[in-house]
Amino acid sequence: MPGTVPAFPNPRAARPIGVFDSGVGGLTVARALMDLLPDERIIYIGDTARGPYGPRDLGDVRAYTAEIVDELSSQGVKMAVAACNTATAAALEHTRLGPPLRFPIPVVGVIAPAVGAAVTATRNGRIGVIGTVGTIASGAYDRAVAAAGPDVKLLSQPCPRFVELVEAGRTTDAEVLEVAADYLAPLVAAEVDTLILGCTHYPLLTGVLSYVMGPRALLVSSAEETARAVFATLVDRGLIAAPHRGARHRFAASGDPATFAILATRFLGPRITALDVENLPVRTAEPHRCG
Repeated sequence: MPGTVPAFPNPRAARPIGVFDSGVGGLTVARALMDLLPDERIIYIGDTARGPYGPRDLGDVRAYTAEIVDELSSQGVKMAVAACNTATAAALEHTRLGPPLRFPIPVVGVIAPAVGAAVTATRNGRIGVIGTVGTIASGAYDRAVAAAGPDVKLLSQPCPRFVELVEAGRTTDAEVLEVAADYLAPLVAAEVDTLILGCTHYPLLTGVLSYVMGPRALLVSSAEETARAVFATLVDRGLIAAPHRGARHRFAASGDPATFAILATRFLGPRITALDVENLPVRTAEPHRCG
């Protein structure tokens, strides 16, 4: 699809795309972007010093998101991707703290693209979403589904252990299968036919999740759907990069770069065997509340 789209004569089209997450999970979104848009350069920021965002106060996450988008904007990105469900819910959706934050560049989140795909795909009107405790508790998916498909029933299920299992490299063993079966039992019983993977770590569990849900259930990856939303945004704004060889990507972590690099190679697959990860200092003190 991207290969058939001509480059636009827009000087900003050559700028990179910024992608950020509270850790390494957003690398599934970065990988989907690399696959779909191989000519685009990516600057990825993992806020590992303050992540995970799930247990954080909503106001803090809004402040962290604003800080990182400002950093990416200062580095000249043409748009940013909040590759984090918690950041999307806190900063890009209407919350108890107020309306979505306003940014100087286009910012795409991971919730709306996944919900749109799921609402379109469901055959029986029963959609499930799995995510971290923070994401599920935020109600962001409930609001998004209600807006996109008012006749669709959403069943939400927090899966707190999945992130630690994925980051430990455990995605297919017997314990993972047992944990997944326990978490997904209510969704299977409710005959959910479409399951949103509401955490960017979860695409690495696709095999186990598909097995537990059964062959009739469709899994919707927020990573893949978000990449498609980014593509649509770039086309709409005339920002598709011209074809060239070997797009170079940059990675930065607010925590330990070496630890990030080890996990990053796992998330980005065998195409990348080594990463030079920059250190990005961030505010460690409690941030002010963003309205």
